[in-house]
Amino acid sequence: MSAAPVIRMPGQNNGVTLRGHPMAFLVTGENTKYTSMFDWTIPAGFATGLHVHRVQEETFYVLDGECEWHVEGKIVHASPGTFLFIPPGVPHNITNVSETPARVLMTVSPPGHEHYFEELAQLAARGAPDPEALAGLRNRFDTDQLSTLTTRT
Repeated sequence: MSAAPVIRMPGQNNGVTLRGHPMAFLVTGENTKYTSMFDWTIPAGFATGLHVHRVQEETFYVLDGECEWHVEGKIVHASPGTFLFIPPGVPHNITNVSETPARVLMTVSPPGHEHYFEELAQLAARGAPDPEALAGLRNRFDTDQLSTLTTRT
C-alpha cells in the first residue's frame, strides 16, 4: 500500500466493465487501509437482489438516474442527491428502476471489494454467471445473498 495521494482525471478508467457499463475504481486497498470508492454506472433494470454484508459498511450517493433501495423493509426512491449509509448486518437491495443507466458513488469499508468486482466482471464476460460460481464469489467477499438476482428485461 502506498501513502501517496490518488488523483483521477476525467477519462481515466481504472476499473472494470459490468454489463457494458463502467465501474471506475477511484480508491482501493492498494491506496488505503480504510475504504474503497467506486463510480458505478448501473444498467437500466439491474438489481442486486437482497443481500447483507457481515463486516463491510457501504455508502451510496446518487449522481444521475433513479434507483430504488430496499433497506430493512423500507423502500427508498433515490434520485440525484440521495445518500445512503448501510452498516454491516442490514439487508439491502439496489435496483435501477429507470429506463436509462444510473450513476452512483459507492464506498465500501474496509477496502478490498474491488477484487469482488474484478472477479464478477470476469464471470460476466463469459455470459450469465453460473449460480454456484456467483454464490461462491459473494461468500468469499462478505456477501450473504438473501434472494435471487433479478433484472427486468
